[in-house]
Amino acid sequence: MVDLRGTELSPEEKDILQHPLVGGVILFSRNYHNARQLTALCQQIHDLREPHLLIAVDHEGGRVQRFRQDFTRLPPVSAIGREFHKHPALSLQRAEQTGWLMAAELRAVGVDFSFAPVLDLDYGISEVIGDRAFHRDPQAVIDMARAYIQGMKKARMSAVGKHFPGHGAVEVDSHKALPVDNRYFEDMLQTDMLPFAQLCQKELAGVMPAHIIYQQSDDMPAGFSPFWLQEVLRQRFDFQGAIISDDLSMEGAAFVGGPLERTEAALAAGCDMLLLCNNPGSVESVLDSLKIKPDPLRHARLVRLHGRHAVDRDQLLASDQWKQAVATIDGYAPDSEMELNLA
Repeated sequence: MVDLRGTELSPEEKDILQHPLVGGVILFSRNYHNARQLTALCQQIHDLREPHLLIAVDHEGGRVQRFRQDFTRLPPVSAIGREFHKHPALSLQRAEQTGWLMAAELRAVGVDFSFAPVLDLDYGISEVIGDRAFHRDPQAVIDMARAYIQGMKKARMSAVGKHFPGHGAVEVDSHKALPVDNRYFEDMLQTDMLPFAQLCQKELAGVMPAHIIYQQSDDMPAGFSPFWLQEVLRQRFDFQGAIISDDLSMEGAAFVGGPLERTEAALAAGCDMLLLCNNPGSVESVLDSLKIKPDPLRHARLVRLHGRHAVDRDQLLASDQWKQAVATIDGYAPDSEMELNLA
């Protein structure tokens, strides 16, 4: 899965997107001007191949929302969770409506899926996670994430949970360096891993692993670790969906080597799709050198991520369901939101 430079496809990018090893595109704020332009760009990408390339985006709300103009400003999901223990039913209703609204607005312009929801726990330690997490209590995260995913499903969008097995207990930002988590496996099994274990069989079509070393369990970052991806996620948790790496251009992935070494290691560990962003030269070099055998099972996992039955955008914005969801968000959104464009 690769990225684009601007708001339109260049001839060079069209060539790259038709390469047989490319299976999708991830969009960023630099690819967005307005809803009409985005719809045209998504259509152009989808028209290149059959079956069409997947189009994804990080569109969680709060600090991480790539498209803002012409889209509802979504609060961070912690705004849903802050009232959970006092008003659980209300929080679950808000979670479902927010998941639906996020997904419906993206599907209406042609985006297949968002990398959401965040299933990390908010320990008050990780600044890069923080209010992107629903809650610190794993059962609260499970309940709200399940409702959020139900909303996504009603909008015909699959869910991709992140960052397995849990990013919330390390201070270091894996975009900038490689974090190390020294907790024991059994302790994490009762906390951070619970949302993934509970949701990965029925609710999640995809999981994104963290660029973190969990030192007591394995000496490789989770996204490059057969232990975490195959022994734990596939075998112990019986996850049958797609495993999609976090961006291999992040500093947290540099531990493994250059772009080709990172790609080969992530594939060998068990990833089905690899994110390679913000480094155009590395994309071309990897495509020229990487050797992958066809895998029908990998293809079947990724097919589940295709969006289906998108509603017309004008019809969506005129619907009572959309108006009600926007009103719900207006009722619980915090007064101010931090801005963060995680690349």
